Amino acid sequence: MTANPDAPTAQAGAPDFVPPAARPRLGTIVLLGSLTAIGALSIDLYLPSLPTIGRELAVDAASVQRTMSAFFIGMAVGGLVYGPVSDRFGRRPALLAGIAIYILASLGCAAAPSVDWLICGRFVQALGACSGQVVTRAIVRDRYHHQDSARIFSLLTLVLGVAPMIAPTIGAALVTVASWRAIFGVLAAVGAIVGVAVATRLTESRSAATASQAVGESVLASFGTLVRQRRLIGYMLAQGLNGATLFTYVATAPDLLITQYGFSPRAFAIAFAVIAVGVIGSSQVNRGLLARYDSNRILAVASLAGAAAGIALVIAAFVGDRWLVLPTLFITLSSFGFISANAMAGALGVDPTRAGATSALIGSASFAVGALAAMLAGAFHDGTPRPMAIVMAVALAGTALALHTLALPRRFAAA
Repeated sequence: MTANPDAPTAQAGAPDFVPPAARPRLGTIVLLGSLTAIGALSIDLYLPSLPTIGRELAVDAASVQRTMSAFFIGMAVGGLVYGPVSDRFGRRPALLAGIAIYILASLGCAAAPSVDWLICGRFVQALGACSGQVVTRAIVRDRYHHQDSARIFSLLTLVLGVAPMIAPTIGAALVTVASWRAIFGVLAAVGAIVGVAVATRLTESRSAATASQAVGESVLASFGTLVRQRRLIGYMLAQGLNGATLFTYVATAPDLLITQYGFSPRAFAIAFAVIAVGVIGSSQVNRGLLARYDSNRILAVASLAGAAAGIALVIAAFVGDRWLVLPTLFITLSSFGFISANAMAGALGVDPTRAGATSALIGSASFAVGALAAMLAGAFHDGTPRPMAIVMAVALAGTALALHTLALPRRFAAA
């Protein structure tokens, strides 16, 4: 197989701090972005079908909502497996195994005769989907330095952001012309296409040093070493709490926009896409800023701005005017684009020889915190945007606290 020009060659005994590669090819970014987006697509594509699923399976909204919670839990649990596996056996085998699980589970969901079957299917589907996110992060760290990794993660956010922009519209169309089961058929087809691309286009990036480290260390020992590193915990908490704002929004958006604000399914899809523009746009502004500023400096400022936006969102929610809530929500969620890529790059740079295990911890923590935040917003649901706003504000305040007290070097924490 032809060597990938984006991947540096690893020599036995060489350190994992590889030199920056040449500018990545568009095909590489699209493939890595597609792997990352599978999880988001699996959520966003079927959001418009939730009421239809409830009617056809004769269950209430709470039962259907559990299919979403099961997916989040599956992403959190599965992430702990793929990172160490990819460190020991390679990035490609871990990805191909995960994609195979994803395809089979998607077909199982399409055939679900009951909501309990669908809940189980969504859990297994997530076990496969999380391989794309976890292993892709490790691949980026294999190939790039801290600052360059942050730029690549911002580029991946651009690809990732396409999913919430177009997926709800496609999902609504599928439900209208076919059925909610067709959505899972489409997801299985997407998984198959991405799997073929991985098998034919993606070369192995794991270094000899990472392989040697993984072979000589158990998974638990690897995780134990990582969780004792203060800076990693800070970045990981920041990543999880910041991501919780997005999880909370995704889980509450159908009720907020359709039930509370009376948006039609089409208007819901448009509003969802507009919010996604904020996430995408901020990630690309972040990529531009990285050419001039250290990623930790951006984190220091963005985390404080995000916390302030969260407070503003709570105020808007208590005022209750939708045209005050929605623009403030747009600004608040835009903080994700500045924080996510930089926090991820910082975390993966703490211990590069355990990039897969680090990615696993970050991914699992993010989905666990995200699922908890979404459940809290649902548990305190009162027919207003207040529970959503409070959960998001607390998460953003926690993001700033974790970064400034644990992760950032002192000169940046003082920003």
